[in-house]
Amino acid sequence: MRTFKVGFVGAGAVTRMHLKGYEKHQDRVKVVAMCDPNEAAVHERADEFGIPGRYTDLQEMIRNSGMEVAVVCTPSTIRSSVMAPLLEAGIPVFVEKPFADTYSEAKSIAEEAARRQVPVSVNQNFRKHHKFDYIRGLIQEGMVGKLEGIHFSSLFYRQDKGWRVSTERHALAVMAIHWLDGIRRMANSEADSVYCSAYSSSAVDCIGETDATVQMTFANGVRAHFTQSFSSPFIKNDLVVLGSEGVISSNSDVIGLYRRDPSGVPNWNPTPVQTWQAVMPIEEAVFDGLDQLLVWIETGIEAANSARDNLHSVSLLDSAYISAKENRVVSLRNGLL
Repeated sequence: MRTFKVGFVGAGAVTRMHLKGYEKHQDRVKVVAMCDPNEAAVHERADEFGIPGRYTDLQEMIRNSGMEVAVVCTPSTIRSSVMAPLLEAGIPVFVEKPFADTYSEAKSIAEEAARRQVPVSVNQNFRKHHKFDYIRGLIQEGMVGKLEGIHFSSLFYRQDKGWRVSTERHALAVMAIHWLDGIRRMANSEADSVYCSAYSSSAVDCIGETDATVQMTFANGVRAHFTQSFSSPFIKNDLVVLGSEGVISSNSDVIGLYRRDPSGVPNWNPTPVQTWQAVMPIEEAVFDGLDQLLVWIETGIEAANSARDNLHSVSLLDSAYISAKENRVVSLRNGLL
């Protein structure tokens, strides 16, 4: 366990979440540099967190900053152009999700990283922050019997600004990538097929979709249904995991386990037979994702959040967009397009 010198590529809003998460772990992470073509943004963020190295040119940062690991927080639309020089320089990368807009682009990045033997991990912080991995463990312990279905609804109002509102891919790429990744983690299987319907609500100022419904089938027989809305003034955040012997439900920090009433009569106001709390603040979950990369560097054992693993999550995302555009079911092979 040693301290790594870290450099940031991108000085936008999401970098604050990373930096706040890293602040408590300065024995593990020393942020030495930040790079962004917007010089004012670099100085604003670097002043806030006391970062000494400040660059507007990525190649100069690679040559002179002394960084050992890069954290990439740029828009996904320019991901390949940013990742290429970092991989060429042999610098391990912790990259924001989705780590590419399309499966083909993600595959190219992952293959280049593998060819150069450079570790790349993806910031799928909701695995810990949103309890997906904790619930995955409960499922594997047999708490619901045989897993059969996963239903998730995420409804709220969100008006983004900046580059996101002018891209064709919006709500799914911004947030559903978290849920799609979490669903495949809980299913503990890879998807066979994806069907998606999506639209853009006039309630939100953006080009891309604001609302979508995604249906997935997995190789182990699990069915999943996911609904996303950025246009809803009504807030709903419900996860229901259906099994042969019980149900896990969570709409807050509390996870509840429910069983059928022995009488067979429906209980319209059930109480859980067991509860758990699995709270990890999002900034801590972000650090956890970076630390998985650092352990990979130290041990040579590929991290669970590797780019290779995340190809399956990007495949679900890209399949949803293809399905919505072409109004058809998209078939996958071992979870990949």
